[in-house]
Amino acid sequence: MALGRVERILILAKTYPSPSAQYVETSCVAGIAQGGAMRRLFPVPFRMVEDGQQFKKWQWIDVRVEKANKDHRPESHKVYVDTINCGEVIDTKKAWASRWEWLDKMPSFESFDAIDAARLADGLSLALLRPKRLLGLDITKARNPDWTDEEREKLLQEQMQGNLFSEVEERKQVKQLRKVPFDFHYRYVCDTPEGEKEHRHKIVDWEAGALFWKCRQSHGVDSEQPFRAKLEEDLGSKELMFLMGNQHRFQDQWLIVSLIYPPKRTPVDDRQMSLL
Repeated sequence: MALGRVERILILAKTYPSPSAQYVETSCVAGIAQGGAMRRLFPVPFRMVEDGQQFKKWQWIDVRVEKANKDHRPESHKVYVDTINCGEVIDTKKAWASRWEWLDKMPSFESFDAIDAARLADGLSLALLRPKRLLGLDITKARNPDWTDEEREKLLQEQMQGNLFSEVEERKQVKQLRKVPFDFHYRYVCDTPEGEKEHRHKIVDWEAGALFWKCRQSHGVDSEQPFRAKLEEDLGSKELMFLMGNQHRFQDQWLIVSLIYPPKRTPVDDRQMSLL
């Protein structure tokens, strides 16, 4: 008898692995199902998450899933990797019109405090945050510049949960995975009933890690300037939003699992969207 059910899911988040903290998921793949429900999917092998490999952000996949047994967050589902079929990628034409259609269906908040209140009230663990203003990007050295032996084993253990590939293949995949030697945090402001409030959250979007390595390759030791320019100036000039996801064991701790950055909407765009 087939397990679970097949769902059509729009991928919105692929995170860079972070196994250093105890009990933290090594990676997160998340999206929105065609019916409108948010989905966190695991385990997904790195070979299907890496930049440019298999499926991308904003791509539809059809996959068999079932509700996770040990992870009681409502969005968390086990995914049968061998059933993944990749579909079309939603484009950015007409000022993200097709993407906005799905962003507008997601649980969306103007303040981080409201997201955490929804977690306490309803168990919410994935939501879109629309900050009022970006303050800046903090770049700090990671505790260890490379994976420790313990981290590599934890990565391998997570990989092998899928039971699809040989341990030799998975060890090779883990060995090839480069650790980003820095941590990236956004500082931003949200409006609250008491006034503006500043927050700081870690960025774990795979795109940020991939951008770091791209800048390092093209600019060497001077890579911080173009990296910072992209995340602060370029994305800051757009209607930057964060897909926030919390951690399984410590659900009051949140991460920016995906950066979403459509062009700023004009009043004309808003009127047109309201007529659709």
